[in-house]
Amino acid sequence: MIGMKKVEKQMSDSMVLAVVLTIVGGFLAAYSYNCRGGVFAYAQTGNIVLLGQHLSQGEWSRALANLYSILAFVAGSYVSELMRQCCKDYEKLHWRQIVLVVEILILIAAGFMPQSLNTLVIILMSFASAVQVESFRKAKGFPYTTTLCVTNLRSATEAMCRYHVTKDPEMKSKSLHYYFIVIVFAAGAAAGAVLSSRIGDRAIWAAAALLFAGFVMMFIKESGTNQ
Repeated sequence: MIGMKKVEKQMSDSMVLAVVLTIVGGFLAAYSYNCRGGVFAYAQTGNIVLLGQHLSQGEWSRALANLYSILAFVAGSYVSELMRQCCKDYEKLHWRQIVLVVEILILIAAGFMPQSLNTLVIILMSFASAVQVESFRKAKGFPYTTTLCVTNLRSATEAMCRYHVTKDPEMKSKSLHYYFIVIVFAAGAAAGAVLSSRIGDRAIWAAAALLFAGFVMMFIKESGTNQ
């Protein structure tokens, strides 16, 4: 068509990859809780609450476990941004693919670790969570998070309210996308709970396999059109 041109979009911003990463987020949240000592490695708000609770009750060792998770998340966020700055001009791999490789290696290593190393596993998973959430922030132009639901649920409901007020179909589409992501997260958590109960510690490798699929997807460039 006149005035239209074909453009390439980053697969890292696609809804397909968002679904994969969100399934992983839900899966690992359930895995860390069920297999690794009842800690939500992918939800730092809960860890901050538990940190305060354990400190108030004098449970120093349990408080330290939560603190380690929080500090690992901070470190992961820092490293993710550092990788973006240092690798953004790298031609052979997109910097987000490098992020996924790091996360995959972490999850594979965690699957080999026994229950006696649960604290280390939680630290590694918290680091991986931060790397993922810092690196993948948008799907189809909408900001979202892959490792927790609160922000997505708020955004979904806000957009739905705006649709009811303005009748803007874009707001309805935005709301449905967010609600879909929330459902996907819940499905990932259900899968994580089931596989954790059946396979145990090495269930985490299923999440690593999904991330590898996401890594491969990022070699594909979506086509689209712009005016």
